[in-house]
Amino acid sequence: MSSQENPEETLPSVQETEHGSVAVADENPFADPGLPPHQHRVQDIDERAARRSERAIAFLFTLSMLATVAFIASYVAFPVDKRVYIFPIGHISALNFSLGMTLGIALFCIGAGAVHWARTLMSDVEVADDRHAIEAEPEVKAKVMADFKAGAAESQFGRRKLIRNTMFGAMALVPLSGVVLLRDLGPLPEDKLRHTLWGKGKLLVNMNTNEPLRPSDVQVGSLTFAKPEGLEEHDHDFQKEIAKAALMIVRIQPDNIKDKRELEWSHDGVVAYSKICTHVGCPISLYEQQTHHVLCPCHQSTFDLSDGARVIFGPAGHALPQLRIGVNDEGYLEALGDFEEPVGPAFWERG
Repeated sequence: MSSQENPEETLPSVQETEHGSVAVADENPFADPGLPPHQHRVQDIDERAARRSERAIAFLFTLSMLATVAFIASYVAFPVDKRVYIFPIGHISALNFSLGMTLGIALFCIGAGAVHWARTLMSDVEVADDRHAIEAEPEVKAKVMADFKAGAAESQFGRRKLIRNTMFGAMALVPLSGVVLLRDLGPLPEDKLRHTLWGKGKLLVNMNTNEPLRPSDVQVGSLTFAKPEGLEEHDHDFQKEIAKAALMIVRIQPDNIKDKRELEWSHDGVVAYSKICTHVGCPISLYEQQTHHVLCPCHQSTFDLSDGARVIFGPAGHALPQLRIGVNDEGYLEALGDFEEPVGPAFWERG
């Protein structure tokens, strides 16, 4: 017969008192079932099984170290443009595939080793404890520290030296993957920022006509852009080199040149300055012939070309570098050397 036909079977038992009132029996229908009995693992009772688990965990950590080393080796060994066929993915970059696989294995083995360690060797005894106030009493703090020490002992961190040492090795090597990736920032600049294609005897070539410049080609009040002889737009490194070597050529009456060195480095009032702004490297292209000021269109840094190209307004930190020029036997303008200071914005090693 179902309980629905006799619902009184599911109700708490009742008793009548001597005064005829009804009272419910003092029984808790939802008693605390408590924790199930602890089941020992095979590693808890068999030291040989514990040793096997220890070796398996150490193997995972060691495999992680080897994968990290393979990651670094792959980065060095595979060129960027090499492609391989991987079934069923297809043709993919050998470098990307090797880096992804080795780094994935290195991280997975660390996680798998930690999980296997926790599930087989660390203590798995469940402990029930009452909640306490946020601000613990000294006795509670002492108990927490004691529990921490007990947990550290139960984890067998000090006892299982093979696991500890291999884990330290894996954790120490994995960050090297990120350090190696810094190589993608490009080759070290060395002293490349301090030198351009300009050198003694290099002709000043007009950027528009691609012809060498004579002093007569530069009129007072005009602005001409020049590049080094031999640098062509179809060259592979044209953009990189022109970003350092681009010149502004202007002609100023010698009597209007205020800076003594500027006058010495010019030829008959023709002066050559770097076109690259010393703020963030924008190309300067706005020239005011009455004041001999040039303006950077990006952030309005203004330089006085009649006074050593010093900064008179804006965020630029220093003057434009000047290129010393002269005239060769054929009457063409030529450089008498490279810039004596780096062009463009300041950088850490500039000094």
